[in-house]
Amino acid sequence: MEETNREAVATAVQRVAGMLQRSDQLDKVEQYRRREARKKASVEARLKAAIQSQLDGVRTGLTQLHNALCDVKDIQNSLADVSKDWRQSINTIENLKDVKDAVVQHSQLASAVENLKNIFSVPEIVRETHDLIEQGELLQAHRKLMDLECSRDDLMYEQYRMDSKNVHDMNLIRGYFGQVQGLSEGLSKQLWMVLQRAMVTVRRDPTMLVSVVRIIEREEKIDRKMLDRKKQTGFIPPGRPKCWKNRMNEVLEGTVSGRIESTQSETRESDKMWLVRLLEITRKYVLDDLTVVKNLMVQCFPPHYNTFQVFFDLYHKSVSARVQELAAEDLEANEIVSLLTWVLNTYKRWYREEAINYKEEHLKDRQLPQCYVQYMIAIINNCQTFKESINSLKRKYSQSTEPTQNDAAIDKLLNEVAREGCQFLLDEVFLDLEHHLNALLTRKWLTGSHAVDTICVTVEDYFNDFAKIKKPYNQEMTSKAHRRVVVEYLKAIMQKRISFKNADERKEGADRMMKEAEQFKFLFRKLSAGEDTDRLCDAIAAIAEVFKLTDPALLYLEVSTLVSKYPDIREEHIVALLAVRGDASRDMRQMIIETLNQNKPSTSSVSQPVFRDITVPSNTMTAMTSMTVPKLLK
Repeated sequence: MEETNREAVATAVQRVAGMLQRSDQLDKVEQYRRREARKKASVEARLKAAIQSQLDGVRTGLTQLHNALCDVKDIQNSLADVSKDWRQSINTIENLKDVKDAVVQHSQLASAVENLKNIFSVPEIVRETHDLIEQGELLQAHRKLMDLECSRDDLMYEQYRMDSKNVHDMNLIRGYFGQVQGLSEGLSKQLWMVLQRAMVTVRRDPTMLVSVVRIIEREEKIDRKMLDRKKQTGFIPPGRPKCWKNRMNEVLEGTVSGRIESTQSETRESDKMWLVRLLEITRKYVLDDLTVVKNLMVQCFPPHYNTFQVFFDLYHKSVSARVQELAAEDLEANEIVSLLTWVLNTYKRWYREEAINYKEEHLKDRQLPQCYVQYMIAIINNCQTFKESINSLKRKYSQSTEPTQNDAAIDKLLNEVAREGCQFLLDEVFLDLEHHLNALLTRKWLTGSHAVDTICVTVEDYFNDFAKIKKPYNQEMTSKAHRRVVVEYLKAIMQKRISFKNADERKEGADRMMKEAEQFKFLFRKLSAGEDTDRLCDAIAAIAEVFKLTDPALLYLEVSTLVSKYPDIREEHIVALLAVRGDASRDMRQMIIETLNQNKPSTSSVSQPVFRDITVPSNTMTAMTSMTVPKLLK
């Protein structure tokens, strides 16, 4: 406290000394005194207000704590009273067991009284329901059947609640309603008969089909309700769940299958063209039926049934099974050709769509299936096997060796499927290479990246598996992979991921590009069994020469050489290269572009365009040049 007083006095002395440094300030001593007095009074008032506020807060807090203590004591007393009352009421609750049993019995009796009318009229309702089923009034019959089942189920549920082990009374109820199960089975038979004739019914009386669907929907709703009650109580009525929707799907599948099987009315012994006729009838039936489904039957089912797709899948499944049965028979050579021709002409997309779906499923999780690459190779090779088998059979058994329109269509389709399969495999390769391709021509690449080493190892590893692909698809895959690797490398250059800062960086980058071009050459020579594959990789080396040039005055000549070798190169490519080089001034860029435009090479004789499919990002072009120049070097 004394130290604080000393500090206060020292501070006051310092302030007074500051105010009275000059002689003229002595006249204002009284004024200073009054001002400081006012300040002191103000501070004292604030301090008093703050202390008063704190005291009020403490007083309020103490009052609240006192009130809380009183409340806690009251609650404690109340809990003691409740505990005392609860102990005294235990005996009373136990004495109410008879009342509880009476309540349960009353509930059962109330249920019985509520259903008394139906109980007494069960035989009459059964007869009426039976008559309605025979008359085809299915909706009304089902309404009465639901009333009967509801009465039976309520009585059985009450009996189950009262005494679940009382088998005698439960069987008594079951026996009294014994005919209800027969009515349910009789109604279901009518439903299945309508569904079996669905193609005819939907043309003559679509309301009948709608009624069937409504009945099945009702039963599905009741099934769900009963299953939920079973989870809660453990009770489920007899015959539940009926699962009529599943049964409907089975009936429709059998109907479609039977319709496909019924198309065969002749055999080889009665008609040599039996297979051609059978296949044509099958095709007509399928198209006609699916047209009916699309235009009429879809309207009879709820949207969530996805009716057309369901029927489409059923017909596809049935036709597929029928074709497999025919293929397993001892067919003659011309019949085999007819079957293959029909399949390829009818299912123009039997095999292609399945391959595409297989790829799409794989892309969702590339770990599945585990043998994706091997299966896709088998799909590709199957196409070549099909072609060879068809040609072999034709040479052996056909009277004419001249190619037909069908032959060309089959070859075209099989080639498309095989080439798409090859493309799927290349996509798989480049998905693994994506990260490494993105690392090319970056600062990290310049300082010592192993991206190209990894790219070469990955491609070679994949192509060790691809070696099992038959010619000519294997050769085409190698060429496409080679081109795509080089194009991706050139894209990396055109995207201006790096701009060289000086001559040393340009030389280092150019040397690395030349080395990597040689790596690609070596790899694809090996994969192509020594074929000439240098032109594409030489494009990388040619660009490296543009970067490596030390004298900017000779830059035009080097660019002209590049354009003469690759006439499909465009103006934006040249601008991008000059930007990556990093030392070409705006005037130099403009001079080179204008001079090249005046001496444009012809692109008509380009046999293997390299730069045609390489685009320069528009934002990159905007950053590289703000001048207006002609657009193409053609």
